Amino acid sequence: MLKPSVFKECLTNPSFSIYGGVSGLYDYGPPGTALTNNIVDIWRKHFVLKENMLEVDGTMLTPYEVLKTSGHVDRFSDWCTKDPKSGEIFRADHLVEEVLEARLKGDKEARGVKVQEEESEGQSKKKKKVKNVAAVKLDDAVVQEYEEILAKIDNYGGEELGLLMKKYDIRNPSTGGELLPPVAFNLMFSTSIGPSSNLPGFLRPETAQAHFVNFAKLLEFNQQSMPFASATVGKSFRNEISPRAGLLRVREFLMGEIEHFVDPEGGKKHPRFDEVRDVELELLNREVQLAGKTHVETTPIGKAVDSGLVDNETLGYFLARIQLFLLRIGVDKSKIRFRQHMANEMAHYAADCWDAELLTSYGWIECVGCADRSAYDLTVHMKKTGAPLLVREPRKEPLKIEEWQVDIDKKKFGPKFKKDGKTVEAAIEALTQDMREKLSLDLQNEGKIVIDVPGVGDGKVEVPKELIAIEKRTRIENTREYTPNVIEPSFGIGRIMYALCEHNYWTREGDEARGVLSFPPPVAPTKVLIVPLSSHSDFKPFVRILSDKLQEIGVSSRVDDSGASIGKRYSRNDELGTPLGITIDFQSVQDNTFTLRDRDTTKQVRAGLDEICKAISSLVNGTESWQDVQARLPAFEGQEVDKE
Repeated sequence: MLKPSVFKECLTNPSFSIYGGVSGLYDYGPPGTALTNNIVDIWRKHFVLKENMLEVDGTMLTPYEVLKTSGHVDRFSDWCTKDPKSGEIFRADHLVEEVLEARLKGDKEARGVKVQEEESEGQSKKKKKVKNVAAVKLDDAVVQEYEEILAKIDNYGGEELGLLMKKYDIRNPSTGGELLPPVAFNLMFSTSIGPSSNLPGFLRPETAQAHFVNFAKLLEFNQQSMPFASATVGKSFRNEISPRAGLLRVREFLMGEIEHFVDPEGGKKHPRFDEVRDVELELLNREVQLAGKTHVETTPIGKAVDSGLVDNETLGYFLARIQLFLLRIGVDKSKIRFRQHMANEMAHYAADCWDAELLTSYGWIECVGCADRSAYDLTVHMKKTGAPLLVREPRKEPLKIEEWQVDIDKKKFGPKFKKDGKTVEAAIEALTQDMREKLSLDLQNEGKIVIDVPGVGDGKVEVPKELIAIEKRTRIENTREYTPNVIEPSFGIGRIMYALCEHNYWTREGDEARGVLSFPPPVAPTKVLIVPLSSHSDFKPFVRILSDKLQEIGVSSRVDDSGASIGKRYSRNDELGTPLGITIDFQSVQDNTFTLRDRDTTKQVRAGLDEICKAISSLVNGTESWQDVQARLPAFEGQEVDKE
């Protein structure tokens, strides 16, 4: 388990800590900033470059109308409950989850089952609402009920959470006070734009809207070619009810989002799906969750798409690519699963959604969401603004369409209906083909039609044949128009970073005080530690030469020339994840050779400057492993630098 001191002191720190800090806001220190930048760099190479994506950078300030149209103003909410006496506010689903988990823990203790104590500071904070866990044995049926509720906790709405709180007598854990029924709390930070405050707005809760409102320009930039994807890396903001668990639930966070625009008519196929067809994923589908279970099934993504478990090839393609990215940066494969959203937790825009969840000391944590947003976003923005957020492409063969068309004599229509003219005309234009066919017969037989027009007269409007004609005609279409669907992978960079740290932290055998962060060299914050054997003046020129050479090849390094032993110097940098170390000793002065140390094995090789830099470059770029380097460079056994 990751030591809190490593993460808190070196990687992140609560923002404004000298003022007491602000819950849910964190500053990244130099190692944390470098680690984040390296994750993002690999993300860009893995997705943006590999898929030829169009990268965009939208503004963080978003006008009210944009997010009202997208549905975020009305639906982007969590359920919160309040203690009316103390004023304390809780996120309802988290409170139910924590109380039931605490009761299950108490049941295990009462049954004599040893419960592993949480060791990390972050884990203890997670459970701070339920401070005292009573060892009370529960009926087997109650235990099963609790486990089933926890398995589908994300599927409960506000009313259902309120019923659970009432049924299981869930109160304020601190005071025992009764809580009010859950109410929706919108998670967006509101603001106003401009000095007059007449233009309300929000800090964006996601980066996606910039892609949708700029779709026409992106399509033009892509030479009207479909499908294509755009990508953004940037900050988003959510006013979390109860920020907790360090970087796992914060109010300001870095996201990487991709919007892959695809033609829905072709079944949302992906041209490169065969490349990932055999990639196996651990899938937890919604039916299993609704049954109160959490069993995952190892499934090749090709089989999952063919069976309809995963809706389409493009969604399946990105699920596989997401796993490959996580493995590339060093996430533990045994701690990855993909969980399908249940109906009640699905975002308002989603047709299907799977989360890549990573196992941490806090349990399974959503780190990547992959949603099929269908055509929702482009459709609502186009309807609101009239902007043509659609694709026009020539048909291979002209399409003949027989349809009932309506002709209105507008010279007579206006004087007849006066101020209601536009309303009546809109109602006529909205008539379906079946209704137009029926009304054409009415027009022929009765010389008039009667249509429903709410708000005009009694809601029924009579239109005589002198004002309207309805005829069946053949229309030729040479151009096809359609609104693309969107598949959206959305990455929480901070959450991925935290899980990566936990997955790669371990301690040396026989010495638990010596922690190691085994980041792969491409993602490690600092790649190389330069360690002169002592403060002897003969070593200083070599420190400068090595530093300059590493800078030239784009490799980050730091020098530790403190008075501590070499073992101690390497040990404290192992804990920060530095994968490689160069030792400068008296042999270096004589023959210009250096030792190169591997963090995980503590093995060393020795070679000249060029060979050492070549090995470092290949390790950092991921083109060689330490085993490859060790096989071609001479081993060095002269120093035991890892003993104090």
